[in-house]
Amino acid sequence: MKKRMQTGWRIFLAQDWFAVLLAAGLLAAGLTFIYSASWRGEDTGIVGAWFSKQIWWAALGAVVALALAATDYHFWIRHGGWLYLASLALLALVFVPGIGKKVYGAYRWLVVFGIPVQPSEFAKVSTVLVLAQVLSSPLLQRRSFGTVLLALGLMALPFGLILKEPDLGTAMVLVPTAVFMLFAAGCALRYLVGLALLGFGGIALGLSPLAKHVLSDYQHERILTFLDPSRDPLGSGWNALQSAIAVGSGGWSGKGFLNGTQNVLGFLPRTVSPTDFIFPVIAEEKGFIGASLLLLAFAALLTCYIRTAWTAKDPAGSLLATGIAGLLFCHVFVNIGMTIGLLPITGLPLPFVSSGGSFMVSTLAGFGLVQSVHVRRMRREV
Repeated sequence: MKKRMQTGWRIFLAQDWFAVLLAAGLLAAGLTFIYSASWRGEDTGIVGAWFSKQIWWAALGAVVALALAATDYHFWIRHGGWLYLASLALLALVFVPGIGKKVYGAYRWLVVFGIPVQPSEFAKVSTVLVLAQVLSSPLLQRRSFGTVLLALGLMALPFGLILKEPDLGTAMVLVPTAVFMLFAAGCALRYLVGLALLGFGGIALGLSPLAKHVLSDYQHERILTFLDPSRDPLGSGWNALQSAIAVGSGGWSGKGFLNGTQNVLGFLPRTVSPTDFIFPVIAEEKGFIGASLLLLAFAALLTCYIRTAWTAKDPAGSLLATGIAGLLFCHVFVNIGMTIGLLPITGLPLPFVSSGGSFMVSTLAGFGLVQSVHVRRMRREV
């Protein structure tokens, strides 16, 4: 009993406390501005309930993060294959009539004890785990083309199922994450360059007239709206235009908490401002200074993840931290890029900040796994 308490105390002290403070700060900022995005004076409506629900989701995610940080990450990597298969099964279940829940034309949710759960969020983490397991194997020839095909094949299965929901944004996050992990594993650079060229080719195809023969109607419409938001300013281009106005109108120091007109008056739709468009709410109310501080916090947290990957005691831990860092970077880059008009709107939330149950828990689960690697870094067993 005494030895177990000493081990628990060492784990507690060995945490990356700077990363913990950054994550806590981002969570606090998220809850603050979810409240702002939900607040409508006396009448908060259904959206107002998101704030109280998010507190519970953040608390649950924090418990998950603590449990994962206290558990040796090798346990999860050893079981990465089973977790990966389980996530594929859950992704397939969303298409089963009577089991999957259809919302706004997309099959993305399962209802568990009356609570909607999004399997794709947990599939991202399980994909990182199985890639860390496979790419860290001493039997693998990391510089061979077969390794690239194996990693891309493992990524392609959840990618295809998530794309079918359809959820292009979440699916696309898996691609660069797999490439980052291949790079960290020591894959031959020529293959990664080839993948990058294919990626640019895919982007060019998406922006070309041929896209309508490859993408679904709503995905094609989003790309056209990105190229010209004014083509349908009251319809598909509304969110993009109002988001850009909100970000630009914040000025240097913002309009003040609860005083963002685009947000409070509902020009930025109430159904998306607490979730995918939380960044414009922050930029409008806290201006360039607040938005910059948010970006600096994400940059610092990403640096902590990369440092953990660099100092990990073995390739498995390094690859795990690299994969979680890749997920964080892609989400932040795409979410902020789409809200300021640099990227098409894909519906990706902002880590730690946006409202969302499954996304919040999976984000904090990833944070807990990185903390587990950090605690056991430099060949130190606890």
